[in-house]
Amino acid sequence: MASRTEYEPGTPVEAVFPSFAEAFPFESFNRMQSAALPAIADRDDNVVVSAPTASGKTALAEAAICRTLDAGGTALFLAPLRALTNEKESEWERFESLGYSVYVVTGERDLDPRRAERADILVMTPEKADSATRKHDSPRYAFITDIDCCVIDEVHLLDSDRRGAVLEVTVSRLRRLCDPRVVALSATMQNVDDVAAWLDAPPESTFEFGDDYRPVPLSATVETYAHGDNAFADKYRRLYRALDLAEPHINEGGQALVFVASRQDTVRAAEKARDELAERDIDIGARGDYDFHTDAAELENDTLRKSVVDGVGFHHAGLSKADKDRVEEWFKQGKIQLLFSTSTLAWGVNLPARCVVIRDTKLHDPLEGEVDISPLDILQMLGRAGRPGYDDAGYAHIVCDGSDADKYRQLLRDGKPIESRLAETLDSHLNAEIALGVVDDIDDVLSWLETTFYYARAQSAPGKYEAGDSLRDRVSATLERLVDGGFVDQSGLNIEPTGLGRLTSQFYLQLNTAESFDALCQRAASNESPPIDESTVLRAVADAAAFDSVSARRDEREAFEAVLGHEGDDLDDGNRKVLAILRAGMDGTTPGELQSDAWVIRRNARRLLAALRAFCERFADPRDANLVRRIEARIEHGVSDDTVGLVAIEGVGTGRAQTLAEAGIDSPAAVRAAGVDGLRKAGLSESVAERIHEQARDLPALDFDWKDIPDRIRHGENTMGEVTIKNAGGGEPAGIRVTVNGVEMTQQTSYLGEATVPVGVFGGDAETLTYEVEVAFPNLPLRPVVDSRTVDVA
Repeated sequence: MASRTEYEPGTPVEAVFPSFAEAFPFESFNRMQSAALPAIADRDDNVVVSAPTASGKTALAEAAICRTLDAGGTALFLAPLRALTNEKESEWERFESLGYSVYVVTGERDLDPRRAERADILVMTPEKADSATRKHDSPRYAFITDIDCCVIDEVHLLDSDRRGAVLEVTVSRLRRLCDPRVVALSATMQNVDDVAAWLDAPPESTFEFGDDYRPVPLSATVETYAHGDNAFADKYRRLYRALDLAEPHINEGGQALVFVASRQDTVRAAEKARDELAERDIDIGARGDYDFHTDAAELENDTLRKSVVDGVGFHHAGLSKADKDRVEEWFKQGKIQLLFSTSTLAWGVNLPARCVVIRDTKLHDPLEGEVDISPLDILQMLGRAGRPGYDDAGYAHIVCDGSDADKYRQLLRDGKPIESRLAETLDSHLNAEIALGVVDDIDDVLSWLETTFYYARAQSAPGKYEAGDSLRDRVSATLERLVDGGFVDQSGLNIEPTGLGRLTSQFYLQLNTAESFDALCQRAASNESPPIDESTVLRAVADAAAFDSVSARRDEREAFEAVLGHEGDDLDDGNRKVLAILRAGMDGTTPGELQSDAWVIRRNARRLLAALRAFCERFADPRDANLVRRIEARIEHGVSDDTVGLVAIEGVGTGRAQTLAEAGIDSPAAVRAAGVDGLRKAGLSESVAERIHEQARDLPALDFDWKDIPDRIRHGENTMGEVTIKNAGGGEPAGIRVTVNGVEMTQQTSYLGEATVPVGVFGGDAETLTYEVEVAFPNLPLRPVVDSRTVDVA
């Protein structure tokens, strides 16, 4: 590679990266890129770059990756959103064509450890990287310790309420694990030096490019609207205000991008806008483009198909990839002149518009209720105004309530400093570091803290943050909380995690939720009331701290009261709403009033149920863990407890389980007994029937052999027998419990191929002895398998 101290604007890519010229979508670097290139291409220091949206930061990420690949290393790209990881996979086929492998690791895909290990470029979200670094010592995630360069896209995500602390501790942990070069990129932020101090980036590798580096100047204003009688009417008042602002640009053949709060809002706003544009007699070029109308007929979404032919579109994460790709391409071509979108579009997809309007500054969060859209998102959306090469200026507008206007004017005037969010969840993150073995004693606690952005920010803004002795006091108090809660054991200066602490870290639980789960398991292990049953499990999850901010509207309260009756009367309305969504979801009968929030709440509930199952397995009983696993499966698939075992079969989900159940096939054992012919008669195709039958044979299939158990025994006589459980199917961890007349005799846990359990037969006062052996599988949603023998006492 070339080695120079500076680069002129317009420097050809080939002159800097001769082996990677085809990896870039352009032939020469712009003014901003050329200024940062010496630090990226000719030095090994960590780099921090703050530059306006659309100024070309992505090319700097690619430049850092090229330098890493040229040296034979592995690069990690941390993308702020999961949707953007998939986008990078598509964009970086350019690297694939040069012989380098790109592998995206997300929670929605099954990890292939071999592909991850061999990848030259890894793409992950901060959350997935957090998970990987927590499990770095397992063979499955060992690849994460081989990173040579970590590129952080949109590092100002540090200031995100929910996700900022995750990014902060993940990068700090990664630096301790393998000390990669870090290249952090950001939209304009006030305190770039704080980020540089955190990452140890020297001044010559720290850049703050101002608005004069924007390819198109930005004119931004705050606009207010007059309130109506209700929130529904206000949405349309804001929409008409947005259309007033967009109309002059559309009339001139330009384009407008309007950001709204939700996926549903994009659709409704587009429908209303079509009618309004027609009423205002605004000329839209797409209306007469019949070739475009023919192309639009290929769209999968019916509403979108009708809308785009009038030059109005919408874009959200729920659209199919094909539909999103078409919308993006048509917007770039100018065929769609008015586009409604959620904020996701602002973070990654390069779709600038002459005019950007933020119609909604608040959104409904299923877990938090109505919240303000973060200032980071606001600035990110505004930054999409202005099309390089097409517009002399970009026009951006925030439509808001008059009481909020000064707040947003100050944001436009001063920007926003990036703050650390670690203090809000310091106890959980410190527990995770102790659980990982990173922190072994009290000195390590302070050393760990010094690697965080929280510490760096505290040094520059001691008035806002605790610093010095007060910071040490805060850390000591946090450690004391972990010790008192049973998450950490302390002996003198040494500290180590407990089983509770490790499970809490593994499942990303808040401490009070972990304490609640632990208390439930301890009561069950001691046979105290209440026992672990369906109601206590659902209540424990619904009452978890993760759902503390859930709110309930009036119509929702009526709906969940119809679902629950008097169940959970003592819970807050928000938690009771969660309980109703879980209870209804188990039967697949969620009322319409609860459906808008149901998906998010169930997804979070399934994570909590997986954690509770692990707690039960560790601290209570395998049969309790099995109960939780069945509830988890029922909430996911909406099937009855009688048929839940069907979804243990790979390839059987809600629809197939219902098809089989209607044919009287209600368990894996029944699937095996039905055979392929029986499954075909139940309504499955032959290929599916063969596959389902084969998968069912991989699940446990038990046979019980009772030896030396007499049919009759005299009073006062005793004898010993045994029961052998043989598994003709796939091996699986199992809890085996033997009772006599309902009283537990013995219990053990084993990996079940075959197990033998002793059985004592005692001729006591009872006239009949009923022996039961129960086998429960904590990790499978199979109903426990029970077999029994009866002995008469003469």
